[in-house]
Amino acid sequence: MRKPRDFDAELKALESKARELKTRKVQQLGELVIATGADTLTTNELAGALIVLAETKEAAKREAWTKRGAAFFQRRSRRTAPAADRNAGGAAAQPSGAQPSTGTKGAAGPARMAGRAYPSERGRGQGLTDSTA
Repeated sequence: MRKPRDFDAELKALESKARELKTRKVQQLGELVIATGADTLTTNELAGALIVLAETKEAAKREAWTKRGAAFFQRRSRRTAPAADRNAGGAAAQPSGAQPSTGTKGAAGPARMAGRAYPSERGRGQGLTDSTA
């Protein structure tokens, strides 16, 4: 006879995993804000800019932002890559098998940053705080 499934335990495990993923996403977004230098903006300025970005439907603007974001990550990748990697193959390999953005929604987002050297991994800020509110 088969052992009955413990749906409560499975649900708790899924909820725990969802919380962990959300926490990681929030941390990566905060680290992206710091890496781009946007942490110097006030919370209201940053929120306003992000709202404008999210509301923009113009394909040309979004494509330009995508290219600029991809260039940002490539620069950071080259800066953190060992000298042997840069000289051996030209462009540095993307960590975690990440590929440059192709313009799809979210392509250059936090998931692309997996495996990168984040500020918090270097002992700096652990989260975002709003001292202007």
